[in-house]
Amino acid sequence: MEYRIDAENIKCEGCASTIRDALGRIGGVHEVEVDIAAGRVTIAADEGLRDAITAALQASGYPERNPG
Repeated sequence: MEYRIDAENIKCEGCASTIRDALGRIGGVHEVEVDIAAGRVTIAADEGLRDAITAALQASGYPERNPG
């Protein structure tokens, strides 16, 4: 399953690296791509992980923009 999440505060490759590391710790996450310019994170992961992904983003300082 693919999740696309627009997140706040993504400004550089360091941010992208932090996001990839944080989401990579979640079991069932297979791939993480970060579009710095768009502020978008695309995640290939097992179904039902959206809440865990958004929680990890929030905890890392990259909360979801306009959730819902």
